[in-house]
Amino acid sequence: MNPRDRFVDRYKEGTTPWVHENPDFNLIEIVENWPIHPCKVLELGCGTGVEAIWLSKQGFEVTAIDGSSIAIDIAKKAASSADTSCNFMVSDFITDNFEGEYDFIFDRGFFHSFDDEEERSFYASKVASLLSPRGMWLTLVANSDSPPRDSGPPTRSARNIIDAIEPRFKLLTLTVSYFGNNQDNPPKIWVCLMRNR
Repeated sequence: MNPRDRFVDRYKEGTTPWVHENPDFNLIEIVENWPIHPCKVLELGCGTGVEAIWLSKQGFEVTAIDGSSIAIDIAKKAASSADTSCNFMVSDFITDNFEGEYDFIFDRGFFHSFDDEEERSFYASKVASLLSPRGMWLTLVANSDSPPRDSGPPTRSARNIIDAIEPRFKLLTLTVSYFGNNQDNPPKIWVCLMRNR
């Protein structure tokens, strides 16, 4: 089963432990500390739109996609309630033709959903093709250095990330953190910020 189908099924079943109420602090820290100024941004695998809405409120022009129509419907309602504007779309980033040029691309747990090295490399190349020259990509990736867990996202090593992004991206920072969500013991992650070459 491909990643899109897995996520769509989980939304249908209502088993979505990654859904959270507040924007992930890792995104906030990167945007504020680098800083990344308001620009044209694409969020991949946006889920219920929490981060997309936060970015829009900071002045970013946001397009956000997810494979689940359930998630996108929730995101659209949340954006309307927050009185902010985001372009939410149901789309499979891997198989759909997707065009545009963005200055910043963000994904929270999308990169790590691909088990195969070639799939991760293809994903990275597609991200690179949509970024403006010197555009940046921030990905939050479940970390394989974490202690074993009975459940949770698939984990990736730093080597998995480097192998996928070379030679398309310049690595700006790769740090260890954890997902900012509602869980008591959130999974450890890599916070990886890159610049398009």
